[in-house]
Amino acid sequence: MIVFTPTRIRDTTGSTDRTVVANAAAAVPLGRRWTAGVQALRVVQVVPTMVAAMGFAFVLSFVSPCVAETDDGSADPAVLRADAEKTFKTKVGPFVNKYCISCHGPRPEAGINLQAALKSPGGASSSLHWKKAVANVKVHDMPPDYADEIPSDEERRQFITWIGKLKYMAPRDPGAFVIRRLSKVEFGNTLRDLYGVIPAVADSLPEEVVGEGYLNSISPLQSELFLDIANKVVEQVVAPDGQPPSEVQKRLFGDTPPKAADFRVAARQVARSLARDAYRRPPSEAELDVLVSVFDLGRENKLGYTASLGLMWKAVLVSPQFLFITPAEEVDSKDAIVPLDDYQLAARLSYLLWSAPPDAELSALADQGKLHDPEVLRAQVERLLSHDRSRALFDGFGAQWLGVSGLQSQSFDPDVFPQMTAALRTAMLEEARLFFQSIVRENQSVLRFVDSDYTFLNEPLAELYGLEQSVQGSAMRRVTLSNPNRGGILGMPATLATTSMPNRTSPVRRGVWVLEQVLGERVPPPPPDVPELEDQPQKSMEGLTLRQRTQLHQSEPTCANCHKVFDPIGFGLENFDAIGRWRDKDDSGVAIDSAGKLPSGESFSTPAELKGLLAKRKTDLARNLTERLMAYALGRQLEGYDEVVIDQLMIKIAPDDYRMRTIITEVITSYLFTHRKVKG
Repeated sequence: MIVFTPTRIRDTTGSTDRTVVANAAAAVPLGRRWTAGVQALRVVQVVPTMVAAMGFAFVLSFVSPCVAETDDGSADPAVLRADAEKTFKTKVGPFVNKYCISCHGPRPEAGINLQAALKSPGGASSSLHWKKAVANVKVHDMPPDYADEIPSDEERRQFITWIGKLKYMAPRDPGAFVIRRLSKVEFGNTLRDLYGVIPAVADSLPEEVVGEGYLNSISPLQSELFLDIANKVVEQVVAPDGQPPSEVQKRLFGDTPPKAADFRVAARQVARSLARDAYRRPPSEAELDVLVSVFDLGRENKLGYTASLGLMWKAVLVSPQFLFITPAEEVDSKDAIVPLDDYQLAARLSYLLWSAPPDAELSALADQGKLHDPEVLRAQVERLLSHDRSRALFDGFGAQWLGVSGLQSQSFDPDVFPQMTAALRTAMLEEARLFFQSIVRENQSVLRFVDSDYTFLNEPLAELYGLEQSVQGSAMRRVTLSNPNRGGILGMPATLATTSMPNRTSPVRRGVWVLEQVLGERVPPPPPDVPELEDQPQKSMEGLTLRQRTQLHQSEPTCANCHKVFDPIGFGLENFDAIGRWRDKDDSGVAIDSAGKLPSGESFSTPAELKGLLAKRKTDLARNLTERLMAYALGRQLEGYDEVVIDQLMIKIAPDDYRMRTIITEVITSYLFTHRKVKG
């Protein structure tokens, strides 16, 4: 059980600087468990004059959503499970014991524990081990060439197929439900929407860790920062004593009661209103008791009515109910799987598409208990996607998927690329954002991410495209492209620059990016102690082109198998320099050789031909995007039975040509998104 205890709350709303100390003298038993590893929230300030004691603590629960999808008639789950069990017993087990277990058994190498996976082949914890094993077997990295026995190519292909069946052995258990903290952007947007302060008030918070989900803990430093922000918010909104109240203050606190005897009753009503907005649900009576006790503490320390409300408001702003997206209430049910409460569903939906709290319409639907009506939920998805605020879906998900989040701070050699100004970087990101938004807004097929005939440019960015004569000014506008090598994310400067080195291109990074981000393939990590090209002996590099230097990796036994897979893809994008400009010759004047091939064997000689081959893999493109969006929406990696759910979603979205809004809607209306596990 984790108990959140704000230990000190600094009050700056009065005429003097007062400090109130709150100890963990009284916990609020909400009957919830939370084992997500969240650290106790401590907010500490110096005590200059007085110390008063008051306990206040919050206990949250650890819950899980449901992964159970109803069968759509495409296959009998019992038959699929029986086939998977037979395949595991007669195929997978013998293969692993023959070729793998000596290295990946009791003392597993490279983090792959197949002995544990054999004991629980369908378990969520085994899923990642199987995926890693498949990735290594596919590129011939496992078993290594020096092993006593090596499987044939046909055995490798069969093993990959066999592992694909193990998902049907997984129980209907999605794993741990992620109770996650609001991201920096979400936190700032929430303060803006609820209290009218500018989101920049949250700029002091550290940047988030990129990945599926977010940090679910608060460090001592972050707790200090959250309290500092709470102080700033209250100072901006609450007028000093003797000054007329601001409009926001009047909305939040109302009028001061005529009699001091009524202060506590009025404070409870203010607490109820504050908590309803901040917690994104109605507060419990126990939670209101805690907040009113904070108000009482202010009064005991001779704070005025308004100052005591301000102190209570600070308690709301540093509470885990505000900082974390959590379940609203306990569930008294005999079922192990239940729908999310409407309040959490509203919050999940709003933070996914807008990176902001539910608006008035969503909140009203949650109050009415209508969000679990499929038609109502679909209509709300459509409404939120049609609003300009849905640009947040790119800022949160799209930029993470494309890997361009760090472009603004990425290093480029100013002597080699003086064009990489802050303005150009901003234009690159805006092109990616507007392109992503156009596909969502127009409900285009995911195929358009790879193969399109338009983009968004301004004059600085148009120079990289060689279109500066037809695009003037700093405003971004939609531009039709006639060059078949351009159009889509493969020929976009933002992605090309992100996958480059500071002073040159990187076929390795670009090849891995295409395989992982576009096609959804898992690429094994590089072996340790392998130097970058620049760190290799220069004598051996003299007179070689970048392609030839890159191919040196393939002469290293520990590197060859993987580099033979992704290097040829990266070579296909070599006509684009490190910031996305087209070129026919490299820096040394040698003609670019962009010939390559996909792991499946299809060859190409230009970026346009590479795009054409990838476009034929529409199903792979759509599945990768669906999986990534689902993982982002749930805040965790997909595993186990999740893959079965994705299979069912693919059946639903295929008839609509894998259109983007259809994918988003099916993810949001799926059981993974709308249900949770409460038992077992």
